[in-house]
Amino acid sequence: MVGSGGREHAICWKVAQSPLVRELYAAPGNPGMAELAECVPWDGDVQGLAEWADREGIELTLVGPEAPLVEGIADAFLTRGLKIFGPTQQAAMIEGSKAYAKGLMERLGIPTAKHRSFSDVLDALAYLETVGAPIVVKDSGLAAGKGVTVATSLQQAKQAATNILSGPERAEIVIEEFLSGSEVTVLALTDGITIKPLLPSQDHKRLLDGDTGPMTGGMGAICPYPLAPGLMTEIIERVLKPLVGGLRAEGIVYKGVIYAGLMLTDDGPKVLEFNARFGDPECQAILPLLKTDLVELALAVVEGRLHELDLSWHPLASACVVMAAPGYPNDPQKGLPLSLPQVPPEQVLYFQAGTRRSPQGLRTSGGRVLGVVGLGKDLRQAVERAYAGVNAVHFEHAVYRRDIGRKLV
Repeated sequence: MVGSGGREHAICWKVAQSPLVRELYAAPGNPGMAELAECVPWDGDVQGLAEWADREGIELTLVGPEAPLVEGIADAFLTRGLKIFGPTQQAAMIEGSKAYAKGLMERLGIPTAKHRSFSDVLDALAYLETVGAPIVVKDSGLAAGKGVTVATSLQQAKQAATNILSGPERAEIVIEEFLSGSEVTVLALTDGITIKPLLPSQDHKRLLDGDTGPMTGGMGAICPYPLAPGLMTEIIERVLKPLVGGLRAEGIVYKGVIYAGLMLTDDGPKVLEFNARFGDPECQAILPLLKTDLVELALAVVEGRLHELDLSWHPLASACVVMAAPGYPNDPQKGLPLSLPQVPPEQVLYFQAGTRRSPQGLRTSGGRVLGVVGLGKDLRQAVERAYAGVNAVHFEHAVYRRDIGRKLV
């Protein structure tokens, strides 16, 4: 298991339940993953990790975060004949470059917001003058979910564009129309031909209650999101099939997870973004509901036989509440003590993210520290249990939203 966040802990937890697994390693892992797997040091070098996996005879690798995928970790493994669950570097460009993804959607007729891409700050500012606000400004590259500004004023949009384009070389932004509606995430497994959607979910991206405050990597998620009848079929036909088929026609066989972030507008679903991996925290809400063996699914994807398997689900709902360190997302405090209950409340799971083990116990080591997941017969019960789980954690000054799933409840 490649990665060290809450998403990777959730995947590890699910993988560890498979009777196919004899040994499980995590690179680099975290204290929660260390209870399930042997953690191995890793500095981010994808070639070095591929060499290690080859030496150790690793039979299947799953990749959690986007950065190694965009860097080409799948290619490094595949050239050694190693099985890896995750798209190649070329396929991962759907996340690595929002400008590329927008161009792809345009070519394939996938519904999305009107947009323009810029790498020159003066051109971008001149364009903003013509379109006004509200408008959305996105960093085209990887930004850990925090590179989006939904600008309500022209000044805010100009500032966001200037901040990104005044950064490192070859910076690029996408400026797109503001869409209104409900946001939903649809994740799907694909082996490049067959597409199997997972249960729809909803992320809560803003830091504060009422969808206010700065954008974050995600402050919580609920699953399943209640889509209107026929809407999932429309998403498969208008979004997922054109993407997978269009990439294949261009010589790119996409194997792994496709993340479609969608806005349900009055004109139908429109794609806000594509990602090349499980969402975080959507993954923490979805996987506890999956009944099918995740290792069997991953092998079927890698081996091009996903059509042989069906997905089955527990008839439950889930809610994930993210507990973050004070100062998140800009300057999270590290080294703060936290402790989890010896016996978790009923139907509550704790997925660790920004944590480290010290002689004195658990300490914070990043922005998003814990994902607390409640399971229930319906969303109301799942939300109640998630917050019971939050209240059972000792973590002073933790930052978390108190309205995850409340809109739907």
